[in-house]
Amino acid sequence: MTDVLTIGETSIKPGERVKLELPAARLYTDTEMSVPVEVIRSKKPGPIMFISAAIHGDELNGIEIIRRLLHMKSFRLSKGTLIAVPIVNVYGMLNQSRYMPDRRDLNRSFPGSAKGSLAGRLANLFLTEIVSKCDYGIDLHTGAIHRSNFPQVRANLRDDETHELARAFGVPVILNADLRDGSLRAAASNMDTKILLYEAGQALRFDELSIRAGIRGILNVMSALGMIRKRRPNASHKTVEPFEAYNSAWIRAASSGIVRDRKRLGDRVKKGDVLAEICSPTGNFEQKLKATQSGVIIGKQNIPLVQEGDAMFHIAYFEAPAQVEQHIGQLQDNLVPEQDLMMEPLQQ
Repeated sequence: MTDVLTIGETSIKPGERVKLELPAARLYTDTEMSVPVEVIRSKKPGPIMFISAAIHGDELNGIEIIRRLLHMKSFRLSKGTLIAVPIVNVYGMLNQSRYMPDRRDLNRSFPGSAKGSLAGRLANLFLTEIVSKCDYGIDLHTGAIHRSNFPQVRANLRDDETHELARAFGVPVILNADLRDGSLRAAASNMDTKILLYEAGQALRFDELSIRAGIRGILNVMSALGMIRKRRPNASHKTVEPFEAYNSAWIRAASSGIVRDRKRLGDRVKKGDVLAEICSPTGNFEQKLKATQSGVIIGKQNIPLVQEGDAMFHIAYFEAPAQVEQHIGQLQDNLVPEQDLMMEPLQQ
């Protein structure tokens, strides 16, 4: 890794740690918008990996994950390069919105164009200046507004190396997700960049469990790639063996009304179990929402109001859901307080 890495107009040599601003666009207020980037390079050659957050501007967990990771006292690169982009959609974050000012979803605008819409230009900038220079990437997301996701990794599990890294991340559930046109994962795949998508928590909120699981997952992947030294095993921690789901589905409301949840995020459910009860404000009717198959709840709506047809519970289907539930509990036990995580010793 003797070559200088160039991002925008900034050159970063091996062994350097540099913060930079990547100019994105000038607004009609004559305000220059830029994307914050921090680059850490080891003196030793190795993989180049990016971590990104807030492609949807209201998804904040990933911003905090990257912030804490960059400030960990024990964090040192053994080899390779880490490119951290805590806020990709700076426009959406300013407005606390999932979308770009041109009302487009940035994660459906890739590969974009340098002469296209605002979303297309930002997508093209991120792809050209960051993703194209990386071998691997971890993109951090949460559920949408009023929806929560249990910590999970979504990836193309049919690719062997991506599959291996998804398992290394260390959350109980990994979900095969086919590539979608316009998504970052699809555009990165065309560049042979392996991407993991981490989903956890909900929009416009910090979720401590999700944040800690995200930090540990990134460290696990970097360790698997040899970018950092392996962490000493904690005697009180048991290995979280992930379970893989190749199928999942949302259970939708058959009527409108007020919701009383009967199941929580991460719960194991059997076919026919009551997930929630929907009733009218005056109590004139009550409808039970039931699981159509056995599985584990990996996503749910939080607001206790529902319209007919709304997606309410996202269930992943497994052959052995009882074991998944046990491993979800193990993940919660393993996630120690932040100060302990920051001071965990590394193997020499």
